[in-house]
Amino acid sequence: MNSKLGLGMLVLMTGLSACHKNDSAAGDAAASADNNGAAIQFVKTQDGSPLEINPELFDTPAAKEFLATGKNPYVGKDEAIAAGKKVFQLYSCTQCHGPDAGGQVGPALTGPNYNYPKDATNKGMFETVWHGTNGGMGAKGKGLMDPSDPNNGITPDELLKVIAWIRSHGSLTGNE
Repeated sequence: MNSKLGLGMLVLMTGLSACHKNDSAAGDAAASADNNGAAIQFVKTQDGSPLEINPELFDTPAAKEFLATGKNPYVGKDEAIAAGKKVFQLYSCTQCHGPDAGGQVGPALTGPNYNYPKDATNKGMFETVWHGTNGGMGAKGKGLMDPSDPNNGITPDELLKVIAWIRSHGSLTGNE
C-alpha cells in the first residue's frame, strides 16, 4: 500500500513537472515571437503564398503592436486618421479609389463588399496594399513600389494610418 502511494505521488509529481515545462515552453515561444516581432504571418493577396516583410520596418510602437497582434492601434484615433488621409493623397490613391476611398476606376475600399474578402480585416488590407493585387494595383510597400529604389514606398506605420483613415469611412474597423 505504501509503495502504491509512493508510486502515485511519483506519477503526480512527474505529470505536474511536465505540465510546468510545457507552460514554460509555451511562454518562451510567445516571448520569442514578441521579441522577434513575428507573431502574425503575412500572405500575398495574389496567390496566398508567404509574404516576407522585414520586421525592422515595423519601427514604431503602433507598427510593432500590429505585427504582434494583427490589430491596427490607429483605428479611431483622429490624429492618425488625419495623417492617413494625407498619405492616401500623397501616393495618389485617390486617382483610382476616389477622394473618400469609395471607388472610382478602382474598387471601393470602405466595404462592406471587397474585391478581396480578406480586406475586411486590417491584416488582409495591409497585405493587399503592401504587395499589390492581380487586378492592376502594384505593390506600395517600402522597397516594392519601385524595386530600383529600396527607400521608395509606404512604410508599415504610414500604411496603418491609411487603413485607419479608410476604416473611418466604413462600418468595419477591421479589428473584429
